[in-house]
Amino acid sequence: MLKKRIIPILSFNGFALVKTKKFMNPRMVGNPIQSARVYNSRGVDELIFCDIFATIQNRQPATIMLREILKECFMPVGIGGGISTLEHISELLTVGADKVVIKTAAIRNPNFIGDAVKIFGAQCICIAVDVTEIDGAYHVYDLGSPPLGLDDFIKQMNDQGVGEYMVTAVQNDGTMLGFDLVLGEYARRLTTQPVIIAGGAGEPKHFVDLFSQVSVEAAAAASIFHYTQFTPLDIKEALNHNNIPVRFPHT
Repeated sequence: MLKKRIIPILSFNGFALVKTKKFMNPRMVGNPIQSARVYNSRGVDELIFCDIFATIQNRQPATIMLREILKECFMPVGIGGGISTLEHISELLTVGADKVVIKTAAIRNPNFIGDAVKIFGAQCICIAVDVTEIDGAYHVYDLGSPPLGLDDFIKQMNDQGVGEYMVTAVQNDGTMLGFDLVLGEYARRLTTQPVIIAGGAGEPKHFVDLFSQVSVEAAAAASIFHYTQFTPLDIKEALNHNNIPVRFPHT
């Protein structure tokens, strides 16, 4: 059985780490390089680093800073934010990213994703899917883009051959009240590709609930690591106690 991945998310505003609640009111929470060092010492499975303001502010990926951050990382790292060209992807992979995480460019130009998959491989392309529920239906959340149903978007991305999805429940973001298990199960049925679920984790039990009830490959979180004493190892120990397979450091 494949081992479940626990993935810290570092959200960046151009100069510091921030954390949002329901995608609003970002609060500064630390230094990206120092945080990368901490997670590296804790042997996490993977790290996702997203510049959440790059697209809104029309900034390209901060390649120079990212190079310095990636020097501290000895685990797989996914980079997101401001990625809109094949050159951006190439630059990020060159400085050490293992994959890129793309949202807005995928929504606005699905064929761009197909081109990226052909050139760099499906394993390098993760699609960020931020989801809101409106009148009982799931929609993809992206400022400045026309409304798009979740089903339609996932189908488009499946057709482009993407390698992975990171699905975040916007209404759960930063609440630490638990993952949206209904959304997780719904997203799982839309694709055969690996799915990361994010948004809402506040204690190890939330990860146990997710993996016990939804057949996804990974869970990502931020607030639990910024605001509580729990570490990725605490989460893995809880999962292991519940017979959910995880990878411990050096295993």
